[in-house]
Amino acid sequence: MALERRISIITLGVEDLQRSTAFYEKLGWRHSAASQEAITFMKLKGIVLALFSREALAADAGVAPGTGGFSGVTLAQNVESPAEVDRVIDFAVSCGASLVKSPREVFWGGYSGYFADPDGHLWEVAHNPFFPLDEEGHLVLPD
Repeated sequence: MALERRISIITLGVEDLQRSTAFYEKLGWRHSAASQEAITFMKLKGIVLALFSREALAADAGVAPGTGGFSGVTLAQNVESPAEVDRVIDFAVSCGASLVKSPREVFWGGYSGYFADPDGHLWEVAHNPFFPLDEEGHLVLPD
């Protein structure tokens, strides 16, 4: 097995979601209809930028905010099924990653887990039944 060379989502932990959303919109980026009160999604070319409260992002990953081990940024790879989440997380750990949060059902209706690379960068591996993948493996968000 190899980890597919793809990033689905880059999530930035932000202090003020409305301010950050407004900033990116001023840059000409549009938020998706998938955005909610607590999170903003923006479709880029082949990737999604998510803006989420820094504190909530740390809690979701199961790490303490404001510690040297949390940069406020996570990378995510979305996959086709919960079983694939388990396989990818297990594979990453077998390659030397640290398990941060075991895969499990999550509050937003999907299934995800987190691992850290050798430098502590957090990766979420997720199955989101609300965001399908296209034939190239890119996340499909509504406009």
